[in-house]
Amino acid sequence: MPTQRRSGESPQARGRELARIGRQLWQETGSVNKAAVELMDRYPDIPSLQAHRYACGLSQDQAAVRYNEVTKHQTHLGGTSINAWETWARARGSSGSPPSFSSLLILTSAYGGGPLGVADERLSPGDLIAEAYERLSPEDQLSLKRFTEAEVSRQPVEPRAATVWHPGRVEHRAVPAEDDVIGPDFDLAAPTVEYGSPEICVYSLPNPQPGRLLNLSWAAFGYGIERLIQQIKNVGRRLDVDACFGINEAGLVMATFLASAQFGRCPIGYLKCSKSRDFIALDPASTYPELPEAPSIVLCDFEVKHADVVGFVTREIRKRYPGAEIYFAVFGAMTKERNLEVAGFDDLTGAGIMRAADFKAVFIAATMSPPGIEPPLELR
Repeated sequence: MPTQRRSGESPQARGRELARIGRQLWQETGSVNKAAVELMDRYPDIPSLQAHRYACGLSQDQAAVRYNEVTKHQTHLGGTSINAWETWARARGSSGSPPSFSSLLILTSAYGGGPLGVADERLSPGDLIAEAYERLSPEDQLSLKRFTEAEVSRQPVEPRAATVWHPGRVEHRAVPAEDDVIGPDFDLAAPTVEYGSPEICVYSLPNPQPGRLLNLSWAAFGYGIERLIQQIKNVGRRLDVDACFGINEAGLVMATFLASAQFGRCPIGYLKCSKSRDFIALDPASTYPELPEAPSIVLCDFEVKHADVVGFVTREIRKRYPGAEIYFAVFGAMTKERNLEVAGFDDLTGAGIMRAADFKAVFIAATMSPPGIEPPLELR
């Protein structure tokens, strides 16, 4: 099955073919969402928003008609608006325009009807913009998050037995299902110090509700920090650093734990990033401890996705501390494909970003799927 447009094939012809395949997948799976996921597996260049339309077998004009039917023709949307939304979802930058949260809600009803418009599949707005969540406006991100929390809170959660790991022991106890998010362990070769062991033991964070942020409990958050500590201890030599820096509040919490538990309560820095869609800047509230010349620094971040936050921050640190050796510890790294147990480091979405930052070593607690993970207490 080809994954991109064949030479000489028009976009319209490809669209018709993908709509045909999407409708066939819907017939096989009985679900718009499952058909869309399968379509994106086959064609990685198709964003989730577009894949759900294809799973209904609709053209952009037909999708616009369906949209207006859902609103009982109180709107007069055209196919050009559908095209603008899908163009925005497909590529970073100024192309296209993002759908509003209210438009996403209407699309969930429009596409939830399936190819015939008579089905009643419950889709989430997060399903439609899974890979583009971070590029929504802050207001729509908040609306989507609150909507998702309300949806999850209506679902009953039964306690069940789970295996919980602690340093030196394993115990079994009953935990709420939302706390038991730890997936299988696997080994991953990551950039490391000279003569160090590149193999780090990483675990996956499977998301039982694809397209929605995975909320972590304090237990899950602490488990990830413990995993980072174990990786640092087993890097192949003793790692002494002059400071731990945290990116935003979640990274600051990680830096505080690492500085206290692993690095003898070394100084702690705070890097507050102001991010507006594709624009990143450091807030004046950031703090920089006084450090020796050419210091050794551990930089902590909660997650790595598409945005080059760590690259930007690393360049700023090196400007302020010339000759700094920087180690990177990240809680969650997003994968390019849906299989979280990746075969290699370059299967991570941010692999190129982390390599370009030229870290002395990289430590990763877990892998995750779009749209990402949420730390406890809504840390940012």
